[in-house]
Amino acid sequence: MTSYLEPLEQQSTPSLIADKLRQAIGAREFKPGQQLSEAALAQKLGVSRGPLREGMQRLTQEGLLVSIRHRGLFVIEMTPDEVCDMYLAREAIERAAAAKILRGDHVAAGDALLEIVEQMTKARTPAENSEVDIRFHIRLVELSDSPRLSRMHQTFITETQMCIHALDESYSVSDFRSEEHRAIAAAIKAGDRELTDQLLIAHMDDALNRLIPPDGNGNGDGSGKGKGKRKGNSDGGGKG
Repeated sequence: MTSYLEPLEQQSTPSLIADKLRQAIGAREFKPGQQLSEAALAQKLGVSRGPLREGMQRLTQEGLLVSIRHRGLFVIEMTPDEVCDMYLAREAIERAAAAKILRGDHVAAGDALLEIVEQMTKARTPAENSEVDIRFHIRLVELSDSPRLSRMHQTFITETQMCIHALDESYSVSDFRSEEHRAIAAAIKAGDRELTDQLLIAHMDDALNRLIPPDGNGNGDGSGKGKGKRKGNSDGGGKG
C-alpha cells in the first residue's frame, strides 16, 4: 500500500502538508478517532512544526480533524447523520458543477468523463474500482472550472473515501458497476440537463443507501445506526 506520508520533496508549505494529511485520512492511514502526534508527523514528513501546525489547522477548519481541549487533534468519527449530511452537500456541489459544465463545452467534458468510465470497466480489485470511481467525481467538478466548488468538494471526497474504505472488505468485484457513471457522462455529453440532474441524484441516493441502507442495518462508521437519505434502489450501483 502506498503511503501518503512520505517526506515532502517540495517546499513544505502548509497547503502541501494539508494535502498530504487529507490523502492519508482518506486512505485510512489514520483511522477515525485516532489522535495525531505532531512530533511524529513532523519527523515523518520531514517538516518543521510551524507549517505542520498550520496545515493541521486547515483540516480542523474543514472538519476532518477535531480539536479536543487538553488532549490534541483527532481524526473525525462520522455518525450516520453526518454521512447523510455529507452526501447532501456533495450532491449539491456535483449538481452545480454539472449545470455549469452544461453551459459550456459539454461534449468535451462528457468525453473526458467517458474515458474515466472505460478505466473503471478494467478495474479488477475493490481498491482499483474505488480509486477510479473517486477520480470520476473529482474530474466532474474540475471540469466545471470552479475553484471554489473544487475546494469544497475535496473535503467531502476525503470523507467519502473514509466511508468506502471502511466497507471495502464487504464488496466483491462483481458488485462494481460502471453503468451509472457511463449514463451520467453520456447525459452530460448529450447536453441533457434534466437527465444529468436526475442521474446524479439517483447515483448519490444509491451510494448512500449502500453505506447506510434504509432499513438501518448498515453503517457508514461502524455504529450500525442511522438511515439512508431515501428508500431508493440500491441493487448494485456504483459506490459513488
